Amino acid sequence: MEAITESKAAGTSPICYIVTPVGMLGYGLDEDSTARELATAVSTGIPTALILDSGSTDSGPGKLAFGSMTCPRSAYVKDLAKLLALVYRFHVPLIFSSAGGDGTDEHVGEMCQILEEVAADERYHGHRFKIISIFSSIDKATVSSRLKEGRITGCGPCVPPLSEDDINSSRRIVGQIGPEPFVDTMEANPDFNVIVAGRAYDPAPYAAYAMFQLRRRFPNISPEDIDKRVGGFLHMGKILECGGLCSTPKSSGAVSATYEDGRFDVWPIDPASRCTPISVAAHALYENTRPDILRGPGGVLYLDQSKYEQLEDGRSVRVSGSNFRPLKNDGAPYQLKLEAARTIGYRTMFLGTVKDSILIRQIDTLLARVKKYAQQQHPEAGGMWQLDFHVYGSQRDAANAPAEIFIVAEALAQNQQLATSIASKARIAMIHGSYPGQKATAGNFGFGIGGLTEIELGECAQFCIYHLMELDLGEERLPASTCEVSNKVTPLIRSNVSFIGNGQDTLPNNGLKGSIEGIQTQLAGTSLKHTDKNETNGQIFQGPASSPGTLSDVSEILRSKNAGPYEITIDILFFTREIYGRIQDCDVVSAENVSQALNIDQKDIIWMGFFEPALAFKVTIPRFRNGKMTSAGSFMEDDVHGSQQHTGIARMKLPKNYFSTKASSL
Repeated sequence: MEAITESKAAGTSPICYIVTPVGMLGYGLDEDSTARELATAVSTGIPTALILDSGSTDSGPGKLAFGSMTCPRSAYVKDLAKLLALVYRFHVPLIFSSAGGDGTDEHVGEMCQILEEVAADERYHGHRFKIISIFSSIDKATVSSRLKEGRITGCGPCVPPLSEDDINSSRRIVGQIGPEPFVDTMEANPDFNVIVAGRAYDPAPYAAYAMFQLRRRFPNISPEDIDKRVGGFLHMGKILECGGLCSTPKSSGAVSATYEDGRFDVWPIDPASRCTPISVAAHALYENTRPDILRGPGGVLYLDQSKYEQLEDGRSVRVSGSNFRPLKNDGAPYQLKLEAARTIGYRTMFLGTVKDSILIRQIDTLLARVKKYAQQQHPEAGGMWQLDFHVYGSQRDAANAPAEIFIVAEALAQNQQLATSIASKARIAMIHGSYPGQKATAGNFGFGIGGLTEIELGECAQFCIYHLMELDLGEERLPASTCEVSNKVTPLIRSNVSFIGNGQDTLPNNGLKGSIEGIQTQLAGTSLKHTDKNETNGQIFQGPASSPGTLSDVSEILRSKNAGPYEITIDILFFTREIYGRIQDCDVVSAENVSQALNIDQKDIIWMGFFEPALAFKVTIPRFRNGKMTSAGSFMEDDVHGSQQHTGIARMKLPKNYFSTKASSL
């Protein structure tokens, strides 16, 4: 470790650069701007990689239940064609995880098939690419065995206990792997060109590449000294996996330079955007239960001591002080998060409008009668079905009814025929049901949008596994690694190596010594010119309201988002430190006030608190539907991302002492 200490004192160069062109594979990327960043990084001779995420549970349980992908196959073809061209042009490796959105073995194979099709292009004639596939689908028998041993727990307080039925009814189970399998395969195949991985912890491939380069630069570094740096590497990955969300205005992608001591710099790809200490610190809030403690595979990432420093260029931020504590330090086993979904029946929907103000004022009464009518018409079904309504635009108990409301009805049953029959009877009752004061006797309901009456939606999915499974020693790694591995017939995590392309010459990888030679001609044609830094992508920036009355008036960002399938988290980022201090001191966001604003019990608040690095307040609650805790997606979902659950907080009134308080924290 003396070499590291000496080089740090002298001011080291980064151990690697990582370029993330977009926050999700398949969403589209700007090849030219990505090439500009790669050209700058590769010209230094420092190892550089293209890394991006490809998966999430955000969009609901459908992918795991049905085997579908987040984006159409054509979208992946377009993105991977651009990315492989960049791999070829700059001799950099490409790494992406959670293939297809859910990270199943099938979708790892599908992405490799797409890459093979792309590599057949004539421009790659004479060359081949070395592809590593990592598989993380988990066998049901393994999960069942661990459940019987008492080695599985819910991931968070809102997740119900796992049952055998949950396991048996799931279509496929994936495990969210950590950095270890990535490091193992990089060390076994340092000349790889592409890694396609199954379901993974989003920061895992980023942290793994930094760990791999750290060990290459300092071969004798101890595992304990690596652990001291992993916190920074994971924090870097947590920020980059969402692309340029850490910048303002939001960029599509971002770049990091990571140092041997765990520090890292981050900046946006879009030259009209910039990172600030607050915009980067704020990313710790995003999609997390709490901003200071982030739990992941094998341990806990602590950000309470992280520091954020604006660099001289005005658009880059240096982050330091992040700390990772492995579970093994506390004598606890490594835990892997499992994800799975099942189908719970078939759905049919109908939709339409109501404009009659007489009916709008009593719409709840009519909807109750519609449910009763549907039940009367299906006695043979024995009540084994559900019917419910989304009502949009209604102002319940208002003296003046809105001019129009929009209704979406969902029927769920054990087969499509029954679901459609229930929806049909409910639609008829909606049209022709009577109500006090009725004048519009020709019909209550405007329907037939798109020429359809009932719309059959097919199977309905539901999350059934979102749990932590304890691993045996070494199971978090690939079996070919040198670490101690349990003697099992089938390892949990698997990999293979293949070659694609129509040639014999394997493409060099600039992560290897000397491979930068021979690509100068590729760099010569790349423009490094940035656009005007004063451009703002059309965004209009506003400050706090001159006469604020609500929390929304004093917040720069006020958002809600999933924190996994079972929780909703709400972030408020205030305009200034003075406003942040006033909000702290006037106690407007007390547990009592917050619970009233969100219409929940105080005991249901999972976590709430202030986060000074981002001048923010955060509250996390369970996901509710019809008054019951539930998971994202499935029957009667109307906000699968949880992005429209912040309005109760936004409308909270500022108390009088907000205006008279002199913030003591300033």
